[in-house]
Amino acid sequence: MKKWNISLLVFLISIFFLIGCSNSEKKTSEINLEQLSRVDIKEVNSDESYSEAIIITEKETVDLLSKIFEQIKWEQNVKAEMSRKEDVRATLFFNFDKNMPEKLVEYLIWFNQGNETATIIAKDENAYGTLEKENVQNLNDILLKNN
Repeated sequence: MKKWNISLLVFLISIFFLIGCSNSEKKTSEINLEQLSRVDIKEVNSDESYSEAIIITEKETVDLLSKIFEQIKWEQNVKAEMSRKEDVRATLFFNFDKNMPEKLVEYLIWFNQGNETATIIAKDENAYGTLEKENVQNLNDILLKNN
């Protein structure tokens, strides 16, 4: 009976250890966009330098951006490369827990004029996404109207 208790205790400790040490990072497609609190935007200039960051904190605009980003169709584990520098670099700030620092997700965004789509790359997550015509114009207006 004593051996049984020790085995059970070791098993439970192992389970708690595995749960506690599991990777809690969320992939782009799993992020709860309702927790988006702020978006920083840097437009790429013609000389491929970045403009000064524009910070979007207005709740109505952040909520609209959240709805637009929900429509992105993601492909995970894809190392995408583009032939030109992105049009916009957007950093999204998420508040998952008030006792923890914000999580930052950086997106590189290309607006494709010919087919009226947008290509989005989640910089640190090897994720590639596309956004269709109906949302591209709204995203373009929000991100580029401030500059």
